[in-house]
Amino acid sequence: METESPDQPPPIPQTEYRVVPFVASIGTNATADAAAAQLQEMVQYWAQSGWEYVRLESVETHIAGDGGCFGIGATPPRVTSCSMVVFRR
Repeated sequence: METESPDQPPPIPQTEYRVVPFVASIGTNATADAAAAQLQEMVQYWAQSGWEYVRLESVETHIAGDGGCFGIGATPPRVTSCSMVVFRR
């Protein structure tokens, strides 16, 4: 039988994380309540599989521009932000 040494910390339990993209899809006359309801639905869905909601993160990403064909239809590079829901179990 293995005993823990007093100068060794106890083993750390393994924690899994899951990051899921979140984009609220609301109509032009909808309020923030509609977006909140969609987030709540996502949290409840993952909770059924044992995942605990941690937080909503914003991730900034760089999208390269496109040179187009001989410059026609060219688009500049841009930065966009994506919302990600973080869960753990």
